[in-house]
Amino acid sequence: MIRKRNLLALTLGCSLASSASADMLWSDFSLSYLNGSDYEVVTPTGEMETLTFEHASGHSWGDTFLFIDRLMPDARDSTFYGEFSPRLGLSALSGADLSAGPVKDVLLAGTWEMGDGFDNQLYGVGFALNVPGFRYFNLNLYRASNDRWDDDEQLTLSWAYPFAIGNADFLIDGFLDWSSSSDSNASEMNFTPQLKWNAGKHLGLKAPLHVGLEYSHWNNKFGIKGRNERNASLLLKLHF
Repeated sequence: MIRKRNLLALTLGCSLASSASADMLWSDFSLSYLNGSDYEVVTPTGEMETLTFEHASGHSWGDTFLFIDRLMPDARDSTFYGEFSPRLGLSALSGADLSAGPVKDVLLAGTWEMGDGFDNQLYGVGFALNVPGFRYFNLNLYRASNDRWDDDEQLTLSWAYPFAIGNADFLIDGFLDWSSSSDSNASEMNFTPQLKWNAGKHLGLKAPLHVGLEYSHWNNKFGIKGRNERNASLLLKLHF
């Protein structure tokens, strides 16, 4: 456990050290609100509101992604969940061009999952992919060191696909997490896309104000066999 956590700390430390002498290429902050009525496990009624703060940034050395959820379930106390995911590009680290075919870069990838009473560390390798039409398409392969259940493996995809219909701008983005099974939990698959319309464009805002839907298709939620979530939530997301 200590050796695994040190590896994640090394990934974070390299990212932070590199940022001191490298360029930031882009960054984005956002605050979003979700309201759904078919959540599993976290609330007895299925109803929950969520406030989410997100920050993403791209650098000459790699990229970072951070989000913190304030979960407000009906009939239960509020709680929080967050993730911090830095990736360090091996092209920048080695000085060599590692792009090949659809692969733009190969990266050292780490994620810190945090919540009330637990911390999980994930570490592995990531790939930044060049997929036509997509703003970004990322693939990460992790080994997860978990606090409350057995260690496992995880595959994570994330993507963003912008498109327009007439004068209206839309974005489909989201993620897919798949984790392996173990003695203490079932294999999970969480596919969560968002479909968003940029209302801010028509309100004179410089940054996007997205209105839309998030859909959660989660098999064996939290590793609980047979607890499958199929939940659509209303979404409001402000970028700044």
